[in-house]
Amino acid sequence: MGERIPVEIIDATIARNTPAQLGGPIHTRSFEGHYRRLRLLGAGLLFLLFFGTAWLNWHQRQAVLWDLASRKFHIFGATFWPQDLILLSAILIIAAFGLFFITVVAGRIWCGYTCPQSVWTWVFMWAEKVTEGDRHQRVRLDAAPWSLSKLLRRGAKHAIWLGVSLVTALTFVGYFTPIRELAVDLLTFELGAQAAFWLFFFTAATYINAGWLREKVCRDMCPYGRFQSAMFDRDTLVIAYDTERGEQRGPRRRDSTPAEQGLGDCIDCTLCVQVCPTGIDIRDGLQFECIACAACIDACDSVMDRMGYARGLISYTSERAQQGGTTHWLRPRLLGYGSMLTLMIGLFVVALLDRPMMSLDVSRDRGNLFRENSAGQLENSYSLKVINKSQQPGRYQITLDAPQGLQLATPTSVQLAAEDIHDLPLSVVWTGEQSPAARQRIRFVLAAEDDNSAPVVAESTFLAPASY
Repeated sequence: MGERIPVEIIDATIARNTPAQLGGPIHTRSFEGHYRRLRLLGAGLLFLLFFGTAWLNWHQRQAVLWDLASRKFHIFGATFWPQDLILLSAILIIAAFGLFFITVVAGRIWCGYTCPQSVWTWVFMWAEKVTEGDRHQRVRLDAAPWSLSKLLRRGAKHAIWLGVSLVTALTFVGYFTPIRELAVDLLTFELGAQAAFWLFFFTAATYINAGWLREKVCRDMCPYGRFQSAMFDRDTLVIAYDTERGEQRGPRRRDSTPAEQGLGDCIDCTLCVQVCPTGIDIRDGLQFECIACAACIDACDSVMDRMGYARGLISYTSERAQQGGTTHWLRPRLLGYGSMLTLMIGLFVVALLDRPMMSLDVSRDRGNLFRENSAGQLENSYSLKVINKSQQPGRYQITLDAPQGLQLATPTSVQLAAEDIHDLPLSVVWTGEQSPAARQRIRFVLAAEDDNSAPVVAESTFLAPASY
């Protein structure tokens, strides 16, 4: 028999002591740095876009409004209808490929800089700092018994959280119902039941997600954190700790170099853990909880500056660079995603520019498949829905493209206002001398009389009895 290898069972719960492993609340420490300024810039632009766009006007209406009641979606000078939802699908596909492209380049950087969950979480953390102090003060406050001071601090924090959540909900709902009217109704307590429900729902969702769940959303609920590694390669930029340079870690004297003391550059201050919004220790290697926010880089660089060491102990790097190679920027996977993204954007722009500004839908009269009119002619009835998608009124002519013997009962034209919908009943009659076929394909053609835009066609069927 071979020699047995001794095995010792180790309790994994005491192997590491980061907040993410211990399950306790994560209190992040304040810090400054280059990447923090970039993140604040990105968050500021996102806030300006989200909160500002809702209040813009465009030709006497809200510039961006998804009017579900009227089934019109206004985006500045363009109005989209349910028939244009294929374009929305294209936008979502483009966004997905854009995310794949960014992930191949720089990992989960979207999460750290511009994901709304992360941005709003940083705002809520700022509210904690303003009302309860920095990290060590919040830790002491958690451990302290309840008092008037603690109650006031906690009450102020939650008041700010709820205020931000309410403004966020008001703005979000304001993209689906006119925000000025919604704000007035809220201030005068005249909200309808539906608007009140959605305001409450999104206020609660923002308050819970950014205030209480926080890193749990990124760590346990967001699927992106789980499948992102499938898009990584050896050249993807990730946040990594330089083990060769940092180890052996530990405190040291300032009057000698780390090499003389048998130490690496890491002084084991744990600031990289204290500033991490997901509570991980980046020195343990890349983990799926890491959202690539670079807070640990800023904190570590500040320590390196104070110690007189070179920056970059924790940095954005790639697996290939960590192994002494050179990061390859032009590689097959990245070129593939980039090519597909460029192609889809080009096709989307072409489809958007060629989008017909009129629409025609046809439905048969289901209650009476065919009948004989007063002139003794076989007749089928149809209901046409004509839509003018443009910002200008127009007059439209409706004609019939059908086998010989079929024609419209009466010539038809219709005048539509800008962004107008008109339901029009029409009849098609058989005027031929011989008996018609039991089923014949016909096409209704809608053409604008005021311009040279391409006509729109809608198909249907003309039915006749077998014995006619």
